[in-house]
Amino acid sequence: MNAEEQKKINKKETEQKIKEGTHGYSTQKEYVCPEDPAVREKLEWFQDQKLGFMIHWGPYSQLDCSPSWPLSDADAGWCRDKRLDWNVSGEEFKKQYFDLNRTFNPIRFDPKMWAEEIQATGAKYLVFTTKHHDGFCMWDTQYSDYKITAEDCPFHTNQYADVCQNLFEACRKKGLGISAYFSKADWHIDSYWSKDGERGKYTSRGPSYDPEKNPEKWEEFIQFTHNQIRELTQNYGRIDALWFDAGWVCARNGQDIRLGEIVEKVREYQPGILCADRTVGGPYENFVTPEQRVPKDPLLIPWESNLTLGTAWSYHYDDNYKSTRQVVNLLVDIVAKGGNLAINVGPQPNGVLPKKAMELLKEMGIWLNRYGEAIYKTRVCAPYKKDGIAFTRKDEKVYAIETFDSDDAAVQEEVWIPYEKAVTSIVFLENGEKLPYERREGGYLVKAPAYTGEKAPLGRVFCLE
Repeated sequence: MNAEEQKKINKKETEQKIKEGTHGYSTQKEYVCPEDPAVREKLEWFQDQKLGFMIHWGPYSQLDCSPSWPLSDADAGWCRDKRLDWNVSGEEFKKQYFDLNRTFNPIRFDPKMWAEEIQATGAKYLVFTTKHHDGFCMWDTQYSDYKITAEDCPFHTNQYADVCQNLFEACRKKGLGISAYFSKADWHIDSYWSKDGERGKYTSRGPSYDPEKNPEKWEEFIQFTHNQIRELTQNYGRIDALWFDAGWVCARNGQDIRLGEIVEKVREYQPGILCADRTVGGPYENFVTPEQRVPKDPLLIPWESNLTLGTAWSYHYDDNYKSTRQVVNLLVDIVAKGGNLAINVGPQPNGVLPKKAMELLKEMGIWLNRYGEAIYKTRVCAPYKKDGIAFTRKDEKVYAIETFDSDDAAVQEEVWIPYEKAVTSIVFLENGEKLPYERREGGYLVKAPAYTGEKAPLGRVFCLE
């Protein structure tokens, strides 16, 4: 197959993916419950956390474009942003992109400040891109020179140059869990995107050669990948989860990196560490990860929706952020369906978390500080979500969470809670007041305190006991 034929096939596949939506996710039928008791225990911890703070950050933040994807000629149609001046050849652009490390100097990066800001959002764990598909490493890896601590990156002399080390440590001190994003593909290393590959200069997301026909080169890539995973999990403290992206790198696609082999080795010194082999299914996808979507119905397996606060994964200068209300509504919807929310913010190229984004999310943190009892450490409770009320459960308590679609939504004093089981009291979580209620067919009509705010609250919570 020549490059032109391959290009047509890749274009068709890309169009189909766009038609079907961004990244699907493994189904309950594909889920394999882990046998390791330590992993099962860690999954319980994971399902307690409910809110993660996700970060896509690297040299690409300077370019105002999607991370990594513009490097793939096969994906150029959707990721080489039309707002930018693309009056350069694909080859010239790829060279410019790979050279972004030479100007990446985020001198305002302060890991302690980041950890404080993340904690203030109400997030309980960090999901951080240690390496995206472009291969640039945000830690001091010994297996690649394409890294933030290399001499050709001006940031390498900074006291916080090893971003992963400093950020992970700062977040742990604030009690945050660590989920390390790691791309199984690496578009910079020669053993994946070989400079003398079969495709020539044309690039697509997969390896530039056939692993079956080149087993020695593929084995070289496997060992490189295993070494980096081992390095991150041995030298960078406690890691709670390995979040593996690039789901096309898997055995059924002829790209078997023997992920289970290295994960089991890691679990010898990091007992119970979770593994999310995204979209692959099987024993090493311990939780599934819907991307830019929320499942319509509850998933009775561990899961995490990863959603951008704005429209982009990386920093965009003119991005439009979701409102605090929208994020709280998403969180409540996800938690009621048994999942976690990982909300993504792209830091600025100077190392600062965008002010507007953090202001919005800190408002959510204030709400969670008051009502987090109904969110954290809860589990699903039928009817999950009905008549505008979301339900969660913790031990013998059931929480009914009322959310509002807009600031000017009507806030009624009589609230219908469609919960059919018997209760002995209904408490208004805001002030601990027991509320009068009337039991009717299908639920309870509750008399709530009169609301005097200028705009609808982010959410009201009722505790049913």
